[in-house]
Amino acid sequence: MKKNNLIALMTVLVLTPAMFAWTRANHVASILPGSRLWVSGTSTVRNFECKATAVDASIESTTPELAKDVMSGQKSVATVVVKLAPKKIDCANSTMNEHMLKALKAESNPVIEFRLNSYDVARTTTATKGKLSGTLSLGGVQKNITLDATATNGANGALHVVGDYQLAMTDYRLTPPALMMGTMKVGNKVTVKFDLLIK
Repeated sequence: MKKNNLIALMTVLVLTPAMFAWTRANHVASILPGSRLWVSGTSTVRNFECKATAVDASIESTTPELAKDVMSGQKSVATVVVKLAPKKIDCANSTMNEHMLKALKAESNPVIEFRLNSYDVARTTTATKGKLSGTLSLGGVQKNITLDATATNGANGALHVVGDYQLAMTDYRLTPPALMMGTMKVGNKVTVKFDLLIK
């Protein structure tokens, strides 16, 4: 191989990874204060609601103007990973918190995680509707799920995303909590709801 050809080949091999990394570079977005994630359910005594006091989210987009692009119907979200520690869920009742942690197998599975795999968007006159497909890891079990979300313009250029997902605890090999010697039993189906500001 001629010397010039060898130099050209070496240059391509050296620069290609850097060029590829540059074209794939993503912009990091954050969940803003005021965002909420909570779980609502039923029991034989009353309905209940447990709120997440802290949520760890990793969100990357292919553009610095995430809200603008999503609201125009563009698929500019690159990755989403949401993590929640069961110990950061508060049911406003210490006894119920204790039973909830036991039901979620929190000691052996200290993190609940949702990882986005793919999604579709559809623009309406006032919002962008999204169908999100991903993997939910809960209580040591992983399942592929699909959920609906709606995005609208939030304050100060943020993206306001709301949605919910109903799950059956037994699908994740979890036993719904029972309190007061079984006189109060939590229903098997609970609904996870989120109201997020992202920027």
